[in-house]
Amino acid sequence: MSNNLTIVIPAFNEEASLSLFFPEVILHCENKGYSLIVVNDGSSDNTLEVLNEFENKSPFNFTIVSHKVNRGYGGAIKSGIDVCKTEYVITIDADGQHYLEDIDKLLDRIIETDADLVVGSRKGQSSASVFRGVGKRIIRLVAKMLMKLSIYDINSGMKIYNTELVKKYLKLTPDTMSFSDIITLTFVSNRHLVIEEPIRIKERLKGKSTIGVRTAFETVMEIVNIIILFNPAKIFLPISAFFLIFGVAWGANFFFQGKGISIGGSTLILTGLIIFLLGLIAEQLSAVRKNQ
Repeated sequence: MSNNLTIVIPAFNEEASLSLFFPEVILHCENKGYSLIVVNDGSSDNTLEVLNEFENKSPFNFTIVSHKVNRGYGGAIKSGIDVCKTEYVITIDADGQHYLEDIDKLLDRIIETDADLVVGSRKGQSSASVFRGVGKRIIRLVAKMLMKLSIYDINSGMKIYNTELVKKYLKLTPDTMSFSDIITLTFVSNRHLVIEEPIRIKERLKGKSTIGVRTAFETVMEIVNIIILFNPAKIFLPISAFFLIFGVAWGANFFFQGKGISIGGSTLILTGLIIFLLGLIAEQLSAVRKNQ
């Protein structure tokens, strides 16, 4: 029995999946002594009614947090984590794709290694669609270009955190689907111990995934934002160097041909210097933010 873990499940229009998946979750929590928080994220179907029905029948520590309007996947997770009182908190999806045995495995792993975050890695398992697989690869590529990253499955929905630590960073994370990526990058950027543990996934029980092109675009933009927040030099220095080198090369070509100073080359060099100075200011702001 363990009373140091809370399971947080965000649910938006998951009436059908919850009816099939939730009895197993409740039984697992009762057997293991886990707490459970389910966040109804402004569902327009009978998700809340299904949850209330289970709550009335469940004697263990089961909490329902209900949003009046939909805040997004990240917003739902943040609401759940915010009311968590145990030492560790794990997030899983409401679509029934996760194996409950993996919850125990990740809990054992975070205790054994004293890690701050353990990511349930789906590496080697096929994505729900070719489109989603390509999108995930693009997101990983962008993240690795902008920062040193050893974690493969940064957008996994199953993660276990040190609760006190993750609560510190909730305000930095978005309310969208990109929450999973950004919280991982935030932990990595702040040099916390982040490791991966293989997990299994199965087909969604019911319902339809809401992940699409917009999700991938939002995630890439949020990654850029978080890098600018914690390590702005990674963004500003390469751009500054590009303009400076291009400007010098352009200007030198005109100068050695005896055509004088090139206006285009001068403009590029000046642009590179301005971006460099903006990078220095961003670095100072980043240092202040880190100290806070």
